Amino acid sequence: MPPLETAGWSLFFAVLIVGLYANIYGLPGTVLIFIDVLVYASVTGFCTIGKALLVSLLAIALLAEGLELILYAAGASRFSVSKKGIAVSVLGSVAGALLLTRYLYGLGTLAGIFLGGFLGILLMELMHQMQLRPSMRRTKGSILGRSAGTLTKGGLALSMMVLALMSIYS
Repeated sequence: MPPLETAGWSLFFAVLIVGLYANIYGLPGTVLIFIDVLVYASVTGFCTIGKALLVSLLAIALLAEGLELILYAAGASRFSVSKKGIAVSVLGSVAGALLLTRYLYGLGTLAGIFLGGFLGILLMELMHQMQLRPSMRRTKGSILGRSAGTLTKGGLALSMMVLALMSIYS
């Protein structure tokens, strides 16, 4: 494999993982995944990724971002971001990937990155909430709504990645 092709594949997978991880913080990771797959498809001349798959990925990305917008409007809080929270989230991602890769191989790596990072940031948020006065804490429903939204959006992002990679490797 030529070095330029290796660099392209590495960049493609790095952007996919960043897109998956961005969903933990409420960033538009599904849109990033869609754009990454669109760029890959256009560079390869739509050989392995067809227009039907791109339309499906766009629909999933819009669904995920729309769901997050609805939950945010309904009162779901955002997780607070700190340096310590990011560090715990990254460590959780590494631990999750190491634990799940053994059982689910590639899918376990991707799911472990997301689930471990999510659990890390959720634990940091819960610890942060416990340090606040009761009147300043977020409601349990608000945190639960954000957790449900993040897990749903992450599941949709993971399904987008699986669809794209299955199309490339089949």
